[in-house]
Amino acid sequence: MDFEIIDKDVMGRIGKFKTPHGKVETPTILPVVNPNIELIPPKDLKKFGAEMLITNAYILYRTRREEALEKGVHRLLDVDIPVMTDSGSYQLMMYGDVEVGNEEILSFQSEIGSDVIVPLDIPTPPDADYNTALNDLKVTIEREKTASKFKGKSLLALPIQGSTHLDLRKLSAEEALKIGGDVYAIGGIVPLMDTYRFHDVVRIILEVKSVLPSNAVVHLFGAGHPMMFSIAVALGCDLFDSAAYALYAKDDRYLTPYGTKKLEELHYLPCSCPVCSKYSAEELREMEKTEREVLLAKHNLYVSFEEIRRIKQAIREKNLFELVESRIRVHPNLLKAWRIVKNYQELLDAYDPFIKRSFFYTGIESCYRPVVRRHQERVLNVEIDKSEVVISSDEGDLADFYIKPPFGVIPAEMLESYPVGHSEVPQAELMEEEALKMAVEGLRRFLEHHSDKRFRLRVSSFWMKYLKDLPENVVIECLDRRGD
Repeated sequence: MDFEIIDKDVMGRIGKFKTPHGKVETPTILPVVNPNIELIPPKDLKKFGAEMLITNAYILYRTRREEALEKGVHRLLDVDIPVMTDSGSYQLMMYGDVEVGNEEILSFQSEIGSDVIVPLDIPTPPDADYNTALNDLKVTIEREKTASKFKGKSLLALPIQGSTHLDLRKLSAEEALKIGGDVYAIGGIVPLMDTYRFHDVVRIILEVKSVLPSNAVVHLFGAGHPMMFSIAVALGCDLFDSAAYALYAKDDRYLTPYGTKKLEELHYLPCSCPVCSKYSAEELREMEKTEREVLLAKHNLYVSFEEIRRIKQAIREKNLFELVESRIRVHPNLLKAWRIVKNYQELLDAYDPFIKRSFFYTGIESCYRPVVRRHQERVLNVEIDKSEVVISSDEGDLADFYIKPPFGVIPAEMLESYPVGHSEVPQAELMEEEALKMAVEGLRRFLEHHSDKRFRLRVSSFWMKYLKDLPENVVIECLDRRGD
């Protein structure tokens, strides 16, 4: 496996993924192509930004086997970019059975020249009982071991299964690592996405990432909605496959990074892609369904790849946290899901770059960024050569240290350096209580660490209600009342 990481932020990265048909820059979307239903010709998908496609080997095996074997999957689809093939596991999940075995479909994928082949894994539904999930996973692992014999020139994607049982997801990732894949594909999440159980998706990704090495290519099967891309990339996912652009178009649904709109609800089109620049919502509604379907599918592709480019730019500028924190506010379940990251601080800390251009506070989720905890740890190592030290809440007040949410204690000489000096943070009086408590907790740890020193804490009366039960080595002075 050849995966070159070019840039990174949070747990996300821009990378170059080498395949038999060329390099693919990640993160990216693999549009799903139904080989028998040509909504948009596969060769035209490059115009939207596609660098790689995914198609269903099981459908080809059942309906166009001889043609696929004769031409190969690239000639059959008339494309020159990499093609990944799925094995039929989605059909297995939907219908309970498929008319092909694991070795047959693996051999077929290899023979038609797929760039990335996938074994016939068992996608256990969410909330399945533990024994069912474990038994399904055992079958998946055995099939993955078999798959390594069919690679040929192709790369191998190993699905990560285990339903909503996090220990099974970790076990699946551990076993896949032992087998050795080129891509690690987190599967079985479509039902979670469909029911807005984003918190389960986030937990699964984080547990899997805690096992995989940092240079492992991660594919999130079935995550095709742009409102999910920034979170998934920030958690370390590199590849996505999207049938949403076509499926939603068939139902007159219009994708945005903020959610899905029904065409009948739209008076204006909130997009400037070629489709939305040429037609109004009313004109689209008045079209024949087949023509409208194609145009909506094109819009859905444009907006999906636009979001991917926006994410890449955020990685380059080291402000992916800010983008994610804006996106999670489009749905309460996304907000709930992202707040889980505060329970995975060590994992985020291992990935997130230490130096960035700025810290832009957007809400209490900003408190969970590794830089806040890092600052509070590093300030404990500051040497103090005075017997009495002044800490102030007012940066205009001459002091040795200052207190500023959410960072806590800041040495005066660090007021102009990252992260504090490069931060945009509201006045303390306008901040959420959680950010204030985090700052006070940082202060408490600092005072306890330097228990041999005496501190004078000069703060506005606003702070007084938060400064309870501080160590005895501090005297509090209220700035508002110094002239009384």
